[in-house]
Amino acid sequence: MPWPTKKLGELVDFLDNQRKPISDEKRQKRIGPYPYYGANGQVSWIDDFLFDEDLVLLAEDGGYFGSKDRPIAYRIFGKTWVNNHAHVLRVKRGIAETGFIHYRLMFYDIKPYITGSTRTKLNKSAAEKIKIPLPPLSIQKQIVERLDKIAEAQKINDELIQKANELFQSLLHKEIDPVGPADASTFVKTSADKKAMAGKKNWEVKKLGEVCEIARGGSPRPINKYLTNSSDGINWIKIGDVKEGEMYITSTKQKINPEGISKTRLVKEGDFILSNSMSFGRPYIMKISGAIHDGWLLLHLKNTDISTDFLYYVLGSSQTQTQFEKSASGGVVRNLNSDLVRKIKILVPPIEVQKQIVEKLSAVQEYKKQLLTQKLKLKELFDSVLYKSMNGEFT
Repeated sequence: MPWPTKKLGELVDFLDNQRKPISDEKRQKRIGPYPYYGANGQVSWIDDFLFDEDLVLLAEDGGYFGSKDRPIAYRIFGKTWVNNHAHVLRVKRGIAETGFIHYRLMFYDIKPYITGSTRTKLNKSAAEKIKIPLPPLSIQKQIVERLDKIAEAQKINDELIQKANELFQSLLHKEIDPVGPADASTFVKTSADKKAMAGKKNWEVKKLGEVCEIARGGSPRPINKYLTNSSDGINWIKIGDVKEGEMYITSTKQKINPEGISKTRLVKEGDFILSNSMSFGRPYIMKISGAIHDGWLLLHLKNTDISTDFLYYVLGSSQTQTQFEKSASGGVVRNLNSDLVRKIKILVPPIEVQKQIVEKLSAVQEYKKQLLTQKLKLKELFDSVLYKSMNGEFT
């Protein structure tokens, strides 16, 4: 039997008249212990509060309307401050569960209710008309309990991922830069500095241009002319081919025909490519051959005294990343300067020490990879339970 449908305005009280926006400048002078919320969650902290209860916030403007991954509603508790970019909903007791309304609105398709083209907005009058299939309170509670358990597991998993990231960064700094400050631009200023650093663990100071051939990618234009589905096509490597948490690029979504080769840059398996302007110098190791566009920088390892995996971690260290940032040039869009990248200095220990460092760092990365896999599974489980629960398939 289908659940009866109610309008959101019948289930909640809108407390929008109690909201109050404060400019960034003024908030900087009023930092305190209370969370300050906007359309997409907490924005900052403030020294006072407007609400002190269990509420649901629904984006009014600037929300992720239409997204399947980013919610447009979230739940807040206790002393809080909300600006004018989110509707404030107090769920009516005895009619609906706050948690149920929250989950029902999280990924609600509100396109029929919003106005505007460049910056869409969900007005209060329209929000009140949002249709909510409403099961009995007992079923609402059971749905909320199920989803709460999955959400709690997601929270714990995200916290473990954060801790794994912190452990990795700490270990990376300790192992890759055991002798100097975090700011790579300061190490090796004189011959005495070089001697002192190289003397520790027999580490050498080398320039990237000494261990790698470095070249910039290129893009055939118009690119659509060269895209192909043919079996003789060449892998066309784009930012979108990067997978979260992966150090390798193993496949591509597009290929280009052989005619485009002269207008781009070929890379081989085992080569490094660095993002040129997005997250300067983020390194990836090629597990396939292909061609790269002008958003990538190619590094081909030419020195057998340094291992591929070790160089990957060196390139990703804060010390090297700082140098990448300083080597970037341009105005609004800044790109890595290949000549300056060649001059970037890295510390290179004996090959046996490299292997030991790689083993330690790889162990943490493998653990993080398992957590990311778990994150995906929990997301799939949450989405499945949410969909079934909100579409009358609750059992």
